[in-house]
Amino acid sequence: MMKRKLLIRDLTLRDGHQSLFATRMNQAQIDKLLPYYKEAGFYAMEVWGGAVPDSVMRFLNENPWTRLEKIKEAMEGVSKLAALSRGRNLFGYNPYPEYVIEGFNRNAIQSGIDIMRIFDALNDVRNMKTSIKYVKENGGIADCTVCYTVDPKFSTKERVKALFHGKILPNKIFTKDYFINLAKQLEKLGADMISIKDMAGLITPEKTGKLIKTLKEEISIPIDFHTHCTPGYGLASTLTAIINGVDIVDTSIGSFAGGPAAPSFEIIQIFCNKLGIDTGVNLKAATKICKELRKIREDLAEYDSYKLFPIEIDISNPVLPKEIDELFDLAIYEATENKEENLLETTLEIEKYFNYPEPDIMVKKAEIPGGMYTNMLSQLKQLKLENLLPRVLELVPVVRIAAGCPPLVTPTSQIVGVQAVNCVIDENKGVPFYTNKSIQFVNLVKGIYGKTPIPIEPAFREFIAGVKKETPYDTSKYKKQDNPRLEEFGGVFLAQNEKEELLLELFPSVANTFLRKKIEEKFWSDIFKKDEEKKNKIQAEKDIYEQLSTEEKQKRLEEGLYNF
Repeated sequence: MMKRKLLIRDLTLRDGHQSLFATRMNQAQIDKLLPYYKEAGFYAMEVWGGAVPDSVMRFLNENPWTRLEKIKEAMEGVSKLAALSRGRNLFGYNPYPEYVIEGFNRNAIQSGIDIMRIFDALNDVRNMKTSIKYVKENGGIADCTVCYTVDPKFSTKERVKALFHGKILPNKIFTKDYFINLAKQLEKLGADMISIKDMAGLITPEKTGKLIKTLKEEISIPIDFHTHCTPGYGLASTLTAIINGVDIVDTSIGSFAGGPAAPSFEIIQIFCNKLGIDTGVNLKAATKICKELRKIREDLAEYDSYKLFPIEIDISNPVLPKEIDELFDLAIYEATENKEENLLETTLEIEKYFNYPEPDIMVKKAEIPGGMYTNMLSQLKQLKLENLLPRVLELVPVVRIAAGCPPLVTPTSQIVGVQAVNCVIDENKGVPFYTNKSIQFVNLVKGIYGKTPIPIEPAFREFIAGVKKETPYDTSKYKKQDNPRLEEFGGVFLAQNEKEELLLELFPSVANTFLRKKIEEKFWSDIFKKDEEKKNKIQAEKDIYEQLSTEEKQKRLEEGLYNF
């Protein structure tokens, strides 16, 4: 009997270090890992997109296109390379015109991307349509994403209070049917696979099981499951997804897993061993990767907020204490029998043994992404108002409902979070809510980001954005970024090819600084090189001169053949 196969998408080189170490892995560190990755043979490796292009320019002075091309060169024909983009928004907050979307996707695939994971912060499939088209036209795999989120959390008291004022606070927005319908729409648009992207780690094992089971029954293309471990559901939900027939799961290598990152590959592999599932990964090579990552993690210590190193394990021959081995068997039983509460306790015990961070109870209780929580706290600390955080958390669902209940994923999570803080600051000053509002919140309510999951009240839209009707972004008003000629460096253009022009469009400020620095370094390097060549030529002439007779030297000097 053939073993069931489960494909693994390794997230370490993008999501792993973005979630845990502020996207600070440099090219030299990645280069050390690539021979081991080639040996390991994961189905796919997520290596680009997200915060990578911005961070490698901003903090590491590296070219993001070069990073991608070097990884492709090393991994050619072994693992598929994956990237993440926000559909029409690509990487920024504002939607882009078609020529930018087309150029980005074409160049990303030409430079090495095989799988483009396309998502939209509102789950508005219209914003993903042309990205799907351009990815497929250029021979890439369109991985279309359903962003998982939960309904805003209101207390009974808050619901009664709303009723008293003639309002009904909505619930049952993000149901199983909501996600299934999105997946069906994306399949019709040409998706090659569907990813359930649970960026906040909020999907519980029970909901995971039901969702994956239904998707496998109603969708004909592969299903990928992606989650994070921050609130404590990640490992249990990933196991439940596997048991319910998911095709691909996202994991990170042990040293870069757990906490705000994805579940550990090694733990998932042990579950697969017990379930008789073949991941197709060379486990000796995976162990080498984990060891090398451990050294890299030590080098990234200043960005490591946990400093909890998982225990070292040879996943090609894992030896576990009897009581821990039994926990794996127990977890499989509990996941199969839908014993959610028990399963969560068991998987947390497993993660504790492997020395992964405990669940973030505040994030779990607030039911918001960890990054959104920390950003709101940081915003309040800067104003010395951190004591107001509980009130901010109360207002997050209120602001979110008013803005059409967007899923909480970048950038909407940050937009809603910042506005909730602004509302509490307004309240603290004794002025009405939304006296202080961000331009991004205005644009969200106006309709520039797309269609929200529930309609925005026309009166609220008019109050915030000055228009009653949803007003989509008008790309005809898009102004292309300037590409100046730098006379001080020989008259070259700031962006010297299409890829550099795209960096300017997508990251104007960061790319401007990066490209200028690159041109300046080359300019001075060329000058020093010319000077060096001139010195070498003079030295060679001197060497010849020294070999001449006295008469010949005199003759040549008189003829002006030497000027040293």
